[in-house]
Amino acid sequence: MAFDAREKEITLDSHVRYVDTGTIGKVLDIKTNNGVDWVKIDKTNLWYRSNLVELLDEKDLKKRTYDDGDDELDIEALKEKAARLENMEMDSSVAEGGG
Repeated sequence: MAFDAREKEITLDSHVRYVDTGTIGKVLDIKTNNGVDWVKIDKTNLWYRSNLVELLDEKDLKKRTYDDGDDELDIEALKEKAARLENMEMDSSVAEGGG
């Protein structure tokens, strides 16, 4: 038995979010090693300390939908978006930092 950062019980097939990076995944396995509870998440296939993840409700999960119904990401579209963001210029009316 493992518990999340909010002391909620984590079960197999639960969806959790790793609090440090926001990684969300389904719990594939649970283990205890030297008194520390661990959960294995499907997205990364890595083990996380259970007290560093948060159990998610169905309302917390957002299903990603794609126009073509395919689960593939459009890498070129993502590259174009990143390029547009890199080329964005700051407006001179933006407040300056400092004191």
